[in-house]
Order: sequence, then C-alpha cells, then structure tokens
Amino acid sequence: MSTYPITSAIVIALAAAAALTIHLARTGRLRLPAGLAGTAGVGSRRDFTHTIAAYQAMGYTEFEHAMADLARRDPAVRKTDVSGGKNDRGLDVLVHLHSGDRYLLQCKRWKGRVGSEEVMKINGTYRDIHNCVGAAIITTSAFTADAERTNAMLPKALRLIDGRGLARWASGGRPPWA
Repeated sequence: MSTYPITSAIVIALAAAAALTIHLARTGRLRLPAGLAGTAGVGSRRDFTHTIAAYQAMGYTEFEHAMADLARRDPAVRKTDVSGGKNDRGLDVLVHLHSGDRYLLQCKRWKGRVGSEEVMKINGTYRDIHNCVGAAIITTSAFTADAERTNAMLPKALRLIDGRGLARWASGGRPPWA
C-alpha cells in the first residue's frame, strides 16, 4: 500500500497552515510570542502586546518606533517613516496609507499630562507643513482638560489618544485614522 497520497495531503495541509500563519502575523491579526516575532519573515522586530508600563519604560526613540510598528499592523497602511527628534515640527511618525493619504503621529511618552500647547502645535503643522489629512497625539499618560477643550474648538479635531486608548489600539483596537 502506497503512503504517497497521505504524505502529499499532510505536506499540502502544513504548507497551507504555514501560509495562513504568515499572512495573519503580517497583517497583525495573529500575535506571536516575543521569541518568535521577526523570525522567518513573520511579524516585526517588536512584540505588539506591550502594556502601558512597557511603553513608559521605553526611550523616546524606541516609543516612536513602537508606534510606527503598531501603525503597520493596519492593512490600510502602506508604510511608515519615523522622523522624530529636535525640530521635527511635530512629526514623529508619518503614516502613508494605501489610499495615498498621509497621517501624522506625535508621540508623547510622558508621565505628566499633555497640555493644550501640544494640540495647538500639531494643529498648526500637520496640514500645511506635513501635508497630512489628519493627526493624532499619542501619550502614555493623559491630556489636560485644557488640551481637550482646545481640541474641541478646532474645525477638524485631532485624535487625542491617552494611555487607555493606546492600550486599546495595541490590543487590536482601531487605529487613529480609521
């Protein structure tokens, strides 16, 4: 009795399972254990299951890269550019969507609350300087009441993502541009 048909069926099933796993990991629908992320072309160089405490423990640059990685989980994202630093004019991560639109992320890994000055700064740069259709300020902490009031006065409000909102996004919630 030949085992060729059984062996062939097993090989085909394993190949299909591997292809599905790779697809799900690349689109962010599958969370890999930290030790497997980035292996065999799957996933990213960072684990997406960070807690807020883990984000707060990162350096500023690492946090910006973590936000870019988080953005790339969304299938609507074509690519991200990290450009934070001194004189970045409010741009830490530039998100390029497949639609051709651009979205600005300002990353604030702060312990204190983010104030209205940051809202005014990002509102003044995301359209005219960075040619973006929208912007979000992402913080590991929270926003002051004044920042929220200022944002509410804008003709097109920014997305203000506090620590809880970041945790929701990192756990599979909707990205700021959705």
